[in-house]
Amino acid sequence: MKLAVAWTIMVTTLLGVAMDGYDCKVVQFIFGDSLSDVGNNDRLSKSLAQASLPWYGIDFGNGLPNGRFCNGRTVADIIGDRTGLPRPPAFLDPSLTEDMILENGVNYASGGGGILNETGSLFIQRFSLYKQIELFQGTQELIKSKIGKEEAENFFQKSQYVVALGSNDFINNYLLPVYNDGWKYSDEGFINYLMETLKAQLTILHGLGARELMVFGLGPMGCIPLQRVLSTSGECQDKTNKLALSFNQAGSKMLKELSGNLPNASFQFGDAYDVVDDVITNPQKYGFNNSDSPCCSFGQIRPALTCVPASILCTDRSKYVFWDEYHPSDSANEIIATELIRKFGFLGRNGTNAPSPGPAVDAPSPGPAVDAPSPGLAVAPSPEG
Repeated sequence: MKLAVAWTIMVTTLLGVAMDGYDCKVVQFIFGDSLSDVGNNDRLSKSLAQASLPWYGIDFGNGLPNGRFCNGRTVADIIGDRTGLPRPPAFLDPSLTEDMILENGVNYASGGGGILNETGSLFIQRFSLYKQIELFQGTQELIKSKIGKEEAENFFQKSQYVVALGSNDFINNYLLPVYNDGWKYSDEGFINYLMETLKAQLTILHGLGARELMVFGLGPMGCIPLQRVLSTSGECQDKTNKLALSFNQAGSKMLKELSGNLPNASFQFGDAYDVVDDVITNPQKYGFNNSDSPCCSFGQIRPALTCVPASILCTDRSKYVFWDEYHPSDSANEIIATELIRKFGFLGRNGTNAPSPGPAVDAPSPGPAVDAPSPGLAVAPSPEG
């Protein structure tokens, strides 16, 4: 009799683990641009915004390009490692399966992508935020088929969401004369257009189950090396920085209102402007000796736009705030992530109470570029984003 009872308890426990195992782990779903891309654009064969060549990835894992627009890790990588969240694979990773999604989440970020569909069209192929949300809807259908509708809804509602776009909407849209938006809108009008669009997108994500979501604001994008070299003085472009500040102010207000109006929503706005600005303005304070030019460039030939095998690397990559004309270095991302964790009080997840660096992950060697995602994924990318 005791054996029968013990057997019944064990079977019930095992069944409980099997049924509830999928909601035990908190994962991330990341929507973003090149600051968060971990390989999606490298698999868009027509995209002009790729990190597929050396020296991208030189300080990450095996040192090969892995799709990150950096010499090492992204800010999202570092924050996830320190708070116990797994690194989500790229949506277009050919090895992506339903089990991987349940264990790690998904990263939909795409270099050149923006809040607006028209942003970044010069790059030919990229995923706009609307497209990334569409791909997320396809992911949801896969998970529903795998574990059932009720368990899937529970899984997605317990997940964490990061939305980190906006800089391309200015740098690769509004501020370029080849785009209509710069002629059509005033500064205030364009930011209102962005806020209306972003509010609609976040409302869709809430309808798809997003409850804990953080929208990251913009840094001083007028101080990236590309903007400096395009100015007459070599200094930061004040107008561009003011646009970033206005975007952050409007975004913070919009997120607060939206979070209060949507049921069970905990939407936060992560304004990191002051953190990044301090790193750029006071580089020595953080151990850097250069915050105005890229580590990977063609020397005096500027702007270099991208990092390629023929590029010249700086002597000490850990001393440069910027890796290329657009993107921070691994060392800068480490500082930024550390300050963000401190500023916003990110808590450990999945049993991680004290934040600690995650283990290094070997970067995969680049595979062939493709026009569509792997066969198991429901939604194929389209050229317009």
